[in-house]
Amino acid sequence: MNRYRFLLLVIIALLQYSTSLSQVKVEREHRIKKNQFPDAAHDFIQEKLQDAKKIRFYKETDTTKITYEAKFKKDKLHYSVEFDESGKLEDIEILIKEVDVPEDSWSQITKFLKEKFNKYKIRKIQQQYPITRGETAESTLNNAFQNLLIPSLNYELMVWGKIQEEHADFEILFGADGGFIKMRESLPANYDHVLY
Repeated sequence: MNRYRFLLLVIIALLQYSTSLSQVKVEREHRIKKNQFPDAAHDFIQEKLQDAKKIRFYKETDTTKITYEAKFKKDKLHYSVEFDESGKLEDIEILIKEVDVPEDSWSQITKFLKEKFNKYKIRKIQQQYPITRGETAESTLNNAFQNLLIPSLNYELMVWGKIQEEHADFEILFGADGGFIKMRESLPANYDHVLY
């Protein structure tokens, strides 16, 4: 009888473990052709990004939604412009370095990282200009192209972190002042294109 109870407990534990794993957000990005990009988003890019170089188009799929991204280089900066499925602008991101973040904000960010992780390594930092209430896509684009440090911007960090004995990659969002907004575990890169 004890053997059956033990077996039942093991099954219940495995079911709970698999349920907790299903709450991780699966996100995959792959390059697409220009004609697979939403028309409204493509028209916006054609009109606003005339002096951009190396424009590439991507489709990002996760468990909750599909988004489209255009990545390009302009004025020696690497940009990423994200749209929803209908072609509506969601945010604009610029690849930056630690020195580009104001000192007060950076000290808040590093304080959070030191408290959260035993060890960590920052893989990528992006300055994010989300569409906020009262702003148009054009004003958000202008703010991003001028690289303005405005209160509505965010900093998105891709971090490898170790908590206790477990380590993983994380996507962490901070406000303009360096205050923590949200964090989620990100899955490793998709290597489906590699043939064995």
